[in-house]
Amino acid sequence: MRRREFIALVGGAAAWPLAAGAQGERIRHVVVLNNVKEDDTDRQRSLAAFAQVLQQLGWVDGRNLRIETRWTGGDPAAIRRHMEQLGLLRPDVIVVSGNAAMEPLLQVAPTVPIVFNQVVDPVGAGYIESLAQPGGNITGFLQFEYSLSGKWLELLKEVAPHITRVAVLRDPSISAGIGQFAVIQTLAPSIGVDLRVINVRDANEIERAVASFARVPNGGLILTVSALAVIHRELIIALAAKHKLPTVYYRRYFVASGGLASYGYDVDQQFRSAAEYVSRILKGEKPADLPVQAPTKYELVVNLKTAHSLGLTLPQSVLARADEVIE
Repeated sequence: MRRREFIALVGGAAAWPLAAGAQGERIRHVVVLNNVKEDDTDRQRSLAAFAQVLQQLGWVDGRNLRIETRWTGGDPAAIRRHMEQLGLLRPDVIVVSGNAAMEPLLQVAPTVPIVFNQVVDPVGAGYIESLAQPGGNITGFLQFEYSLSGKWLELLKEVAPHITRVAVLRDPSISAGIGQFAVIQTLAPSIGVDLRVINVRDANEIERAVASFARVPNGGLILTVSALAVIHRELIIALAAKHKLPTVYYRRYFVASGGLASYGYDVDQQFRSAAEYVSRILKGEKPADLPVQAPTKYELVVNLKTAHSLGLTLPQSVLARADEVIE
């Protein structure tokens, strides 16, 4: 679906009340709070999939549903601004992506049903009581389980066997940043690499730390999941290319933008699943009764052009497993 068609699908808010009034049906209000910028083409595709599933389940644009999309770009100031507005709107359901907005959202909308996706460790973060019985007004879909973090290190060593040093880029202020690094740290001795941490708090810090790390040969990078990783993604991809550091990412869009390889969850599927939960809630089910689910599909994506620029020949074992090879 082209972007213009998607905007027509979910952006014509001004016309909805009129159409609904003519048909005499109640419009249900769903807000989707995105942790990326509005020009993110991957997210536009995911939102189109979200709207399509809702239509298939009987929630028709202009008749009984209004989807309102909001964009934070992972920026704390933008998150706070939207939180203030959402506290007044009181929609029927809020769909939220990522950890960064979860805690402030719970403060401003403590009773509004919330369906999250791309969230790491919601139990450890205190959002829910358990995966099987989340309790309260929240349910949703895990971004991944911490064990996946070890796969990134294994993949990095497989695509660049010469690597003996790995810098893990993480946000140290969130539990997910600490948890992901802990798994990688546990695995590192058996893989034969020394680890270093690079915090992703601001651009200058990232640039200095990567440049310093790259002065010693045989290094590679792993980018872990956080809102800051999204904010600084272009810088991190550019630095990996500049310093010729093989890098493994957690999502496809990094590789589509020039990164070497990624292994992670299928974002489109998370939004399709979120649409199913939204429909069930709108029909009367409670979030507390809907179990939080882990991804069932992961995708391996590699970029051959980037591999060649780094002087790497990707092994057939990787190419044969890849869900997508970008040339």
